[in-house]
Amino acid sequence: MSASEAARSILEAPVRALPDPEPLPPELPPVPALEPVMLPEGLRPWLEDSAERTQIPLDFLGAGALVVLGATVGRTLAIRPKARDDWTVVPNLWGAVIGRPGLLKSPALAEVMRPLHRLEAQEAEEHAKALHRFEATVMVADESKKAARERIRKAARQGDLAAAEALALDAVSDLPEPPVRRRFVTSDPTVEKLGELLASNPRGVLIFRDELVGFLRSLDREGREGARAFFLEAWNGTGRFTFDRIGRGTVEIEAACVSILGGIQPGPLSQYLRATLAGGAGDDGLLQRFQVTVWPDPPKSWRNVDRLPDSRARDAAFGLFERLAHLDPAQVEAEPGEPPFLRFDATAQEVFDAWRAELERRLRVGTEADAFEAHLAKYRSLVPSLALLLHLADGNTGPVGEVAVVGAVAWADYLEAHARRLYGVALDPALAAARELDRRIRRGDLPDVFTAREVYRKCWRLLDVDGTRAALDYLVDLGRVFEEPVDTGGRPSVRYRAHPALVGGGR
Repeated sequence: MSASEAARSILEAPVRALPDPEPLPPELPPVPALEPVMLPEGLRPWLEDSAERTQIPLDFLGAGALVVLGATVGRTLAIRPKARDDWTVVPNLWGAVIGRPGLLKSPALAEVMRPLHRLEAQEAEEHAKALHRFEATVMVADESKKAARERIRKAARQGDLAAAEALALDAVSDLPEPPVRRRFVTSDPTVEKLGELLASNPRGVLIFRDELVGFLRSLDREGREGARAFFLEAWNGTGRFTFDRIGRGTVEIEAACVSILGGIQPGPLSQYLRATLAGGAGDDGLLQRFQVTVWPDPPKSWRNVDRLPDSRARDAAFGLFERLAHLDPAQVEAEPGEPPFLRFDATAQEVFDAWRAELERRLRVGTEADAFEAHLAKYRSLVPSLALLLHLADGNTGPVGEVAVVGAVAWADYLEAHARRLYGVALDPALAAARELDRRIRRGDLPDVFTAREVYRKCWRLLDVDGTRAALDYLVDLGRVFEEPVDTGGRPSVRYRAHPALVGGGR
């Protein structure tokens, strides 16, 4: 019996004789939930209280808090992950929380951003006071300058040019410098303005965007290549950068250090990822720099928790951020450098070296997709960064110890599972298209028998010509759709018949 005859006999058989359709693979790879013990002790009560009161995943709060911690420390203190080498890691982080609308991503991010906003408000108040004092100093300097001009003029008339020059230099050196406001966070700066902020804030700043896809897409626009290159370099927190612009002049940044945090919905992110990882202009490692990205399962249940926030826990957490915002490297026994740094103690060094040896082995086996492998490669700096932040958050001084490194490795394992969910969706477009077509069939959006052309002409999400053919092949392999050859007397043609179990909202 030919293949076409076999297909026809299956389709013509009674419904009860058809084999059951195989299920589609799970829509999302499984991920672990964030364990409270992974959080720094000084932040744990605050974050757990907020998660319980709002009934949102602790993952959103924990990941966001880590990024904010990194932005608070910035270039104040670095870590050198090798015992003797000068490889230096600045603990600034890029992170994102992923969830469908309605899962309260924005309130979670707003809560973890509160410490930085409070620091911003404090610095703005201090800057206003300093500016007031500066204006008074300028008034005195203006009067002093007038008196100096008279002395300079007199010396010049007498022909004593050397004395006139000395008087002029003294007058110039006495001019006051305007106060600089320290910044912690910004939302939508131009890259040139961001450069100015970084030039006056060498510790670094955090860019916060409630919807990160808009930020990512803005970097894909024609003419934004320079901005994209800047962000790629600013992720390290160590690279010098110089802007030369007409009107703005030259802006020199000794070491650009930028942290990024925001939220993303799964649909827009998946579309963006597929376009990027298909070899588009954005396939340059920018996405892989979002190391602290979480995509937790939505809560399976909900209960109404109506109580006052734990003000004691919140105040303690805010105090921790304030302590790190004014961190003195000497007080934590940092070694001098640019920036000052800590290393691991002997036991922690052994743990880190063993972990990194395994990571390097995995990267060289070549069994992972290129995009995911590039993501894992960034963990070389992620684990030292997290270890330093956990060490500082717990109030420790001196070399980073074993507890912090073990905690950082636990975070890396947790974040890798969430990254697999993210890249798994993006790197299997056939499954995504098959799932969309399967959903359309079960909803009754197509007749029981249809052609590929009838599908892709509807312009549904993911179901263009190539997506439709990939989806149909996938569903045919699972027995959820059957091919039905059509004899037209000319070129061979195929139509498709949905398994009866799917029609009308079946499985």
